[in-house]
Amino acid sequence: MNIEETKLPGVLLMTPKIFSDARGAFWETWNQRAMTEAGLPSDWAQDNFSISSRNVIRGIHYQIAQPQGKLVRVTHGAVIDVAVDLRRSSLTFAKHIAVELTGDNGAMLWIPVGFGHAFLALTNVVGFAYKVTDYYSREGERTIVWNDPEIAIPWPVTADDAVVSDKDRQGALLRDAELFP
Repeated sequence: MNIEETKLPGVLLMTPKIFSDARGAFWETWNQRAMTEAGLPSDWAQDNFSISSRNVIRGIHYQIAQPQGKLVRVTHGAVIDVAVDLRRSSLTFAKHIAVELTGDNGAMLWIPVGFGHAFLALTNVVGFAYKVTDYYSREGERTIVWNDPEIAIPWPVTADDAVVSDKDRQGALLRDAELFP
């Protein structure tokens, strides 16, 4: 597993070694020893899975109460995956990274506590799997609107073509959101 820091300290991009032959491919999606050496948690509260269609945008999500670190990956299809630094005290506050995760490249993104998360489905069907470090908390859940101008994520989809839930469409602007210290 190749593990590299991104421009947001603590956010890691992990690319597995893929073994392919005429039958298909194999790679590890979790190796406790390697992940622990990289500083990731070894205890997880939940594994989650979603299916999305092309142009679905989910996020920008985070939890103030019971904050979650997330290890995210795509099982099939492709996404633009985004992490946003929501720690007011951080030198990279309100900055984001965007990476392409696909079922073929097996890449994963570690998003620690203090960051928001969003993704855009690039293919007709996307399977999205993620491990989280704490349980879902409806009371602690927060959403920043996906197209917040201060964060300025360059989504490769127009607002007219984006498929966004009512909850995500009604998210707060960064300047009004409850954030991490």
